[in-house]
Amino acid sequence: MLTGKLPAGLIPMQDAIRIQQVGFEHLDIIRKLNVTIFEEERVINTFDREDLLMLLAYLKDEPIGFKIGYRQDMETFYSAKGGVLSSYRRQGIARVMLYDMIARVKQMGFARFTFDTFPNKHPGMTIMGLEEGFHVSKADFNTVFQDYRLQFEKAI
Repeated sequence: MLTGKLPAGLIPMQDAIRIQQVGFEHLDIIRKLNVTIFEEERVINTFDREDLLMLLAYLKDEPIGFKIGYRQDMETFYSAKGGVLSSYRRQGIARVMLYDMIARVKQMGFARFTFDTFPNKHPGMTIMGLEEGFHVSKADFNTVFQDYRLQFEKAI
């Protein structure tokens, strides 16, 4: 369930959004969302990760977004991938999922939170990272995706 709320008024439906931690039995839902959102089959390279955390965002009973992450090192949690269906974007849902994931991993004992984004493809994630106090810890060119990548990091 949602462990944190956005400031009042950010999204009118914030009380209707439900974030749920899920297991592998929900992987088909995540895969379908991934194909719709990113137009690619690959979600992450492997699900055999220490402290794997998978979240689904629901509006009523409809899955509208997901977020997946795992332990990067003893202190750092890496949010590997996540997204929201295009018809629900720009309503604060990704931010709700970010807050929820951060709250969960903080309870797990992590001190840092990090994620990568491709600012040319997903400028909203770059803006959100900067608005939420993340700093750019790495910038490079990803040869697999043929695009520039930024890594954001924040103490939690």
